[in-house]
Amino acid sequence: VKWDDMRRGRWPIVVLSTVGVVLSTAVIGLGFQLVAGWLGLAVPLIWCLVFGALISPTDPVAVMGILGRAEVSPTLKATVAGESLFNDGVGVVVFAILLEVALGTEPLSLGHAGALFLQEAGGGVLLGVAAGWIGYRAMRSIDEYNVEVMISLAVVMGGYALASKLHISGPVAMAVAGLIIGNKGVAHAMSNTTRDYLLKFWALIDDILNAVLFLLIGLEVVTIPWDPRLIALGVAAIPLVLVARGIAVVAPLAALRPILSLGRLAPLTLIWGGLRGGISVALALGLPDGPARSIALAATYIVVLFSVIVQGGTIERVLARARLSTRETANPD
Repeated sequence: VKWDDMRRGRWPIVVLSTVGVVLSTAVIGLGFQLVAGWLGLAVPLIWCLVFGALISPTDPVAVMGILGRAEVSPTLKATVAGESLFNDGVGVVVFAILLEVALGTEPLSLGHAGALFLQEAGGGVLLGVAAGWIGYRAMRSIDEYNVEVMISLAVVMGGYALASKLHISGPVAMAVAGLIIGNKGVAHAMSNTTRDYLLKFWALIDDILNAVLFLLIGLEVVTIPWDPRLIALGVAAIPLVLVARGIAVVAPLAALRPILSLGRLAPLTLIWGGLRGGISVALALGLPDGPARSIALAATYIVVLFSVIVQGGTIERVLARARLSTRETANPD
């Protein structure tokens, strides 16, 4: 993701990855409890909000994969990718706060939630800048592609481990570090050979980890006792997640329109292109044992499958039709 394109779309990225995640979490949580109640499943509101937090973040790898094929402006592409990178970290922070409340380890307090959010997100940004800069300087000092690939791996593993020890957001830290290395590092510290090997290495790592995550959640879902209500709840969660995404996208973009307009296709691109993936699966697998875990796992599995297969498989056609419709509206003759 290029700095210049992200800089032009910085306000939508910031608002969508913060306010958008909170809005989406609230809408999904409230709607999920309502639908669960209709189906005779007693799920406390706080656990519904936990599900809302884990399913709200979009998957950056999946999103960037479809953006490579979609015909959208560079600024919109950077906005979608940047929002996807940072809403992962924000979503994890919101998830952690709500999970603490659900488990009874912390009382529900706006002051505590705000302080924890600043600690996790702000600390993550600072650590990411430091880790990215160190990685960039190390790569610039040598010209060996195999060593530079290992440096990038050390930045990720060491940075994430340090973030866990410091109780700050690892996803936010690694997103910032990745942006620094992916822009400054690629431009000034890597040869073409290093760049090629680095991209292929991380693409392979991502494919392997995503495959493992989907395998694990598949095995977990198989062990859940059969209950048609869980399937019905998961299917009902699909339109609920899309509606919540729509609210979380349209409201901030409307507020930001005097500052920056991303074009008519921006809402549709952000809504239908907001794929759920590995981060939602990982958070669902990390839930403690209990009835709420089984419900969240089943719903997550169904929503993610729909997102990857249906949304990911149709985004090009959806955008092409929307673009054609926009042209016909602009030129009725």
